[in-house]
Amino acid sequence: MLSVGDGDTLTVSDGLRRVTIRLACIDAPETAQSPYGLEARKTLQLLAPIGSSVSIRGSKTDRYRRTLGEVFRGNSNINLELVRRGDAFAYRQYLSGCDRNAYLDAERYAELNRTGVWSVPGGITRPWDWRRGGRNRSGSAFPSAPTNSKRVRCRDLKSWEEAQRLLKQGHSYLDGDGDGNACESLQH
Repeated sequence: MLSVGDGDTLTVSDGLRRVTIRLACIDAPETAQSPYGLEARKTLQLLAPIGSSVSIRGSKTDRYRRTLGEVFRGNSNINLELVRRGDAFAYRQYLSGCDRNAYLDAERYAELNRTGVWSVPGGITRPWDWRRGGRNRSGSAFPSAPTNSKRVRCRDLKSWEEAQRLLKQGHSYLDGDGDGNACESLQH
């Protein structure tokens, strides 16, 4: 039995024992990084459907007692495929034990093809930066700011339309009065 938690976590049954697997060498957007986190989860479900048989390469555990490993369905490396499709980033800090060049090449491929997290120029806020920044951070990076930048402010924006686009991408703090319009001071 196999079930998917989020874009980089799944649970497998090994006989009577259930094992949670954290996909090694990648970091998928958090579920709250809408829509990218949910897309990563859907892709993992597609690549490793419930009931499918997978094999795990790796035996280390993380601080949450999850097994860290590369997940294979047949000959297909699911971790690497998530990066290639733009549903996860190569987790540079944790690439030891994996084919570093393969993961970086897969990420470059997704970026060049502007797929998934790379559909936004420069990619979205990296999950490791998003987790550090708190739950109010958007999944999307502000195009003219580095991906690890702080919140965007209305005065930093060029137009009301840009503010509305960012609001739709999850920058809910731009709508101070909760009426569904961001940065009303920019509206002409």
